[in-house]
Amino acid sequence: MSFETLPEIGMGTFRLKGDVARDSVKSALSLGYRHIDTAQMYENEAEVGDGITSSGIPRRGIFLTTKIWHDRLAGSELINSLHESLDRLKTDHVDLALIHWPSPNDQVPMADYLGALKDAQREGLTRHIGVSNFTCAQMDEAKAILGDTPIFTNQVEVHPFLANRKVVEHARRIGIAITGYMPLAVGKVMEDETLIRIGAAHNASPAQIAIAWLVSRGVVPIPSSTRSKHQKANLAALNIRLSEEEIADIDKLDRGERIANPSFAPKWD
Repeated sequence: MSFETLPEIGMGTFRLKGDVARDSVKSALSLGYRHIDTAQMYENEAEVGDGITSSGIPRRGIFLTTKIWHDRLAGSELINSLHESLDRLKTDHVDLALIHWPSPNDQVPMADYLGALKDAQREGLTRHIGVSNFTCAQMDEAKAILGDTPIFTNQVEVHPFLANRKVVEHARRIGIAITGYMPLAVGKVMEDETLIRIGAAHNASPAQIAIAWLVSRGVVPIPSSTRSKHQKANLAALNIRLSEEEIADIDKLDRGERIANPSFAPKWD
């Protein structure tokens, strides 16, 4: 199977460790997920690899993403780190390798690490390349550096309380897909009255409404869920069609509430 675009939903694995990570990945794949997202920094690539191996789903039928941490961007470190990731994931390639965060204070020039990422793609370590947590200006710079090599996605935080509109719209204009992490705002969507009300009208949970809202904006959500009941509900959210009025009501929830904001983050848009 050849994935020329991102599957419309993925299984996020941030904060999942040990058997929980292993079992969650296996469960998600058994339910029909075909996009699994991990990262070097999550320290669960080995368990994610185990979950994939034990699922019985052929590797070619799974879209697998990992992300390179910012301490492995310099010189030969990037490619070395990707080889280590592949060993842990028990595969000879990932479908997508992302730069997890732009190099803090441009310590490593973007041209250097994106050049190394392009080399990794040329060597067959990854089928596609992309970025994560890049601002509009950084996406423009990355696009200029990579030229004809497509940037498959920019993975950024997106949920009803952080619409990240400027980045989402700029990415669309320049032909970069957006993957939305933390789409449920680490569970905060469950308590929101607007999402509860709209959910009731669709016989759906607030989490399902949040996912349907992301999808309506052309964003690929990667919710992290350990229970098969919730994983199944997240998949079912793809079938919810929100009205324009409902989308407008959810749009109003945006309050710029950023959850992932480490000290080394770029200057956000």
